[in-house]
Amino acid sequence: METRRNFIKKSAMGVAGLAVGSTLNMSAKSYANIMGANDRIRVGVLGFSNRFKDSLGKSFLKYAKEMNFELYTICDIWSRRCEEGQAWYNKQTGETIRTARNTDELWTQKPDAVIISTADFQHALLTAEAVKAGCHVYVEKPFAETMDDANYALKAAKEANKVIQVGSQRRSGVNYQAAYDYIRSGKFGKIIAVEMTWNVNQPGRWRLPQLTKEIREQDTDWKRFLMNRPYEPWDPRKYLEYRLFWPYSSGIPGQWMAHQIDTVHWFSGLQYPRSAVANGGIYMWNDGRTNYDTVTAVLDYGDSKEKVPGNGFQVIYSSRQNNSSGGTKEWYFSNGGKLDLDTNVVSSEGGLTERYAAEMGMKPFLLEPFELPQIKVETGSNTGSDPLTNAHMKNWMDCVRANNLKTNAPVEAGYSHSIADIMVTAALRTGQRAIFDETTKQVMAGGKIFKY
Repeated sequence: METRRNFIKKSAMGVAGLAVGSTLNMSAKSYANIMGANDRIRVGVLGFSNRFKDSLGKSFLKYAKEMNFELYTICDIWSRRCEEGQAWYNKQTGETIRTARNTDELWTQKPDAVIISTADFQHALLTAEAVKAGCHVYVEKPFAETMDDANYALKAAKEANKVIQVGSQRRSGVNYQAAYDYIRSGKFGKIIAVEMTWNVNQPGRWRLPQLTKEIREQDTDWKRFLMNRPYEPWDPRKYLEYRLFWPYSSGIPGQWMAHQIDTVHWFSGLQYPRSAVANGGIYMWNDGRTNYDTVTAVLDYGDSKEKVPGNGFQVIYSSRQNNSSGGTKEWYFSNGGKLDLDTNVVSSEGGLTERYAAEMGMKPFLLEPFELPQIKVETGSNTGSDPLTNAHMKNWMDCVRANNLKTNAPVEAGYSHSIADIMVTAALRTGQRAIFDETTKQVMAGGKIFKY
């Protein structure tokens, strides 16, 4: 019988190849065997953000030459960002790059694919626009901040049949893939609880005070920025520090919980929570923001719509921006122990011991301890290329090259994490228990559809 140690060793070896060569495990030479392999794939950048400059762009360029990809154009409605993008590209490659002032100009340049790293609320709408223009898409998370946007983008994606990778890069991490294999094998036992945190102490998180002084409305396109959000007069903070303001971002749920709750959906095979309750507030950083600096949410999951004994599990999620003690953690519990995706260790901690099992005529259940492949998720800084982003970008590029729609984080994954994020946002903003109505495809709180 295969031991857990042998199982995880095989799993780690398999996913190590996956991270380096994607689900196709292709070498550079094997591209010649694929139809269209000699065609250069032209990729546009939609939103020259710090996230793109410091992470996504570097990951893309790491593989572009060998895979015959080209960073083809940079599109940003702020003229300064276009200029900065040109300077960045020249520094990275010694070459020049074209720009576009908006998506109308971008589509006339006919890129084959785009990387979307714009404001949170724009991701889903721009994904829909991109696939309708015939482009494959790498889109940052959160996928959507409202169900209307999520539903619209999912429909467009399904109709277009383009390769879409949502920026949930944990799905390309060897440790997470090994954890997925282990849990889905049944050896872990039934998931009975999950605890997740994401704590920082950074007054400047999501703040850009100097840039807000420098940006001018005439150098950008405020109405185009707002897209389908209610019109309001020009506000440089909401343009640049959008993560602090609803309805341009949900803040903590969309930025941080989106990453972590995605692993719950992936590992469990469940698409969204049965319900969510949440509370929070602005307890420290009273700087004009409307999104909370502290959030705690409790989400109920199960494979039936109603709670019944023995079915489902609870996720406790907490995050604060004013004290970093505890850092980030992702703890999965079964009756036999704990899977810790911070230390990447499986242990029998908390498992059913012989003493207490015998009292009820049961057998003890204690997981055999072992280590998952080691990889560290960077959460202490705003940006930074890391092994997960490299592997995730490579997976997308492999899939675009092969026209393989089964990326590590397909559009359905983004849709699912959006439901959970929106449920928590609804609970936070209404004070009511939130659910997802499968019939209307809307999040409901207090019996009403949640809108901004």
